[in-house]
Amino acid sequence: MTNLQGLAIVAMELALQDATRTLSVVKGLLRNETSGRPLACLRECDMLYSDGVVTLVDSVGAFLEGRYGDAGAWVTAVMEGTETCEEGFRDVDEVSPLTERNYSVFQLCDVALCIMNLLNSDALSF
Repeated sequence: MTNLQGLAIVAMELALQDATRTLSVVKGLLRNETSGRPLACLRECDMLYSDGVVTLVDSVGAFLEGRYGDAGAWVTAVMEGTETCEEGFRDVDEVSPLTERNYSVFQLCDVALCIMNLLNSDALSF
């Protein structure tokens, strides 16, 4: 089980790095955007990624304490945040400048979540 735990931590840490980088990109885009619908979308993504970074840090802590359920729920919330960010642009017929970044964070969170689910199923079978 130790190897799976290590892989889950690596996936969460990579997701955290990606989310942190994405937050920096969003802040840069916000500095350059002056008005309109993209500005509102970027503000929402800024809030979602600001929360997401904190949530991923908390998820790692919960996971290290063996609270896989909490960690999984929080990682899922970050995944939902990436989708909400992306949908915000679609809802106003704008092209998202964050599509690749949203997808990357989503996928890394998904990997971590899959590993946590494996750990949960292993714990239940003993």
